[in-house]
Amino acid sequence: MSLTHTNPLNALPEESRAAFWRDGFLVVEQALSKAELTSLQAEFDTWVAQSRSHEKPWGEIVDGRPRFDLEPGHTADRPALRRVNSPTEISATYDRVMSESRIPALVADLIGPNVKFHHAKINSKLPGAATQVKWHQDFPFTPHSNDDLITALIFVDDVTPENGPLKVLPGSHQGPLYELWHEGRFTGAVDPGTETENAGPRKAVHGTRRQRLPHAYPLAARVGAQPVATGAHAVHLRLFRRGCDTPLAQPAAQRP
Repeated sequence: MSLTHTNPLNALPEESRAAFWRDGFLVVEQALSKAELTSLQAEFDTWVAQSRSHEKPWGEIVDGRPRFDLEPGHTADRPALRRVNSPTEISATYDRVMSESRIPALVADLIGPNVKFHHAKINSKLPGAATQVKWHQDFPFTPHSNDDLITALIFVDDVTPENGPLKVLPGSHQGPLYELWHEGRFTGAVDPGTETENAGPRKAVHGTRRQRLPHAYPLAARVGAQPVATGAHAVHLRLFRRGCDTPLAQPAAQRP
């Protein structure tokens, strides 16, 4: 879906645009209205309630993957819905935020003016979840003929150091693309021995980031043997510059 904004310029101050290209990410406070956030939360709560009646992932998107993915250990009493793929296809609320909120204009101000929607997903860490995403870059998963791709990451709930926020390495998007295959096996993560895995300082952030930026989602904290009582879920909207970009044939996960 193409999202053309006739006047995207000045959606962000110049210092914010400069920070994005310098650091590879940008935090935008109050990017959505309270009403928009409340609507997203309510829709997601409905899906969590539905997950209580399922014992395995359910639904299907166009490439055959489940729409609703459950973490191992999911039960009706302790639901662990960890991902919703392509929520914009089944929810007018999420589709409206993708196409009519401030988000497309903010992205267009960085790489526009014309941007195209690629896909959306929701990643969730409900209380007690054991979800962890190791250091990686997104570009190898959706390679294109240029890297003017941006993920707008919308944190729908409060994100704290305790519930496993996104971590990034500022400026690392200017470095190399790292291999995600190790010893003939696709791991989806950079080699632990690389400079990226051990470098610092790391920042816990949310907002808009480039696809080359190494990032990770650590485990949520525990208090003794008990997990933190709060969870969080985030909407990933991936957009790219339209008119000069072509998807490449083989994402990293499909290479032999």
